[in-house]
Amino acid sequence: MSVKEFLESMEKLNLGRFGTHDYELNTNTTGSQGLADENKTYYHDTLVDNAEPYLVHDQFAEEINIPEHGGKTVEVRIFDVLDKKTTALTEGVTPNGNSLSMSTKDATIYQYGDYVAISDVVSVITIDPILVQATKAMGSQAGRSLDTITRDILTAGTNVLYAPSIVGSTVTPVTRRQDLDENCKLTVDLILKAAAMLEANLAEPINGSYVAIVHPYAAYDLMRSEEFIEWHKYARPEELYNGEIGMIGNVRFVKSTEAKIVKGTEGTGAKSVYLTMVLGKGAYATTHANGLGLEHIVKPLGAGDDPLNQRATVGWKATKTALRLKEQNMIRIESSGSFSSAAPN
Repeated sequence: MSVKEFLESMEKLNLGRFGTHDYELNTNTTGSQGLADENKTYYHDTLVDNAEPYLVHDQFAEEINIPEHGGKTVEVRIFDVLDKKTTALTEGVTPNGNSLSMSTKDATIYQYGDYVAISDVVSVITIDPILVQATKAMGSQAGRSLDTITRDILTAGTNVLYAPSIVGSTVTPVTRRQDLDENCKLTVDLILKAAAMLEANLAEPINGSYVAIVHPYAAYDLMRSEEFIEWHKYARPEELYNGEIGMIGNVRFVKSTEAKIVKGTEGTGAKSVYLTMVLGKGAYATTHANGLGLEHIVKPLGAGDDPLNQRATVGWKATKTALRLKEQNMIRIESSGSFSSAAPN
């Protein structure tokens, strides 16, 4: 079962909101055939909707699944663009022809998961509310964990733009992460520059435009700039994605509290640095093994090594990895700005 399938069923049971993904809840139990229908209905009717951060990092990825018994590693073949041919053919002479240039990238899936135990004393007093809360907490943790796995691989790409330091009319270029400070804000110019680089690299847009994943703190500086305000006096496109906050040129912005932040121990001095990813189609992929996707597991009192029926458990596990396919189809913009002292996520 895929992460995508899991989150759909979580939404059907009203167990948390995970962006635009549709997911399937695979509830396994020990000693029964699954949760009773009346329990599922009870959860649906009583669970208070808990707004989760927008989990968007899988939303723009290619999906590559490993079939059952296909091993733990997937190999992706990437074909290079053929060079132009501008020399005229000689009449009656067959040219030498060309050959495809191909590179490969490998990714190995790993398993992740967690669980919580519910004691017999607590369960006797209030089994259903505790199980609901445990399930909601597990769903939230699973969604954020798997989103972060993709995010951290994605933000380790090789193409980067650093926000310059702008004080009044003075613009000072920055070439290192550790030199970013509160004067190095995300700007319209940086977004347009990233889009121009993607176009020059022949990166195909996603649904007609490039996509930028931006943290709310970085978005704050961008949205307060006069240039951004001017763009939005005239450009108000229909929102395509959950968390979308606007569009500049051919770049749509999707805001997420899970967008990457780095701080002092990662080479940024004492400042928080916000990583905005500007993406074209086919830049990266996510993968999991069929039959080993996200799984929700409930075990009642007495299951496993529990001779005195003292504990039940609620948990999840999943296989997951991601890989960058085309570095030229993604650009990371690093900025600091007004929230340079904010704590990282």
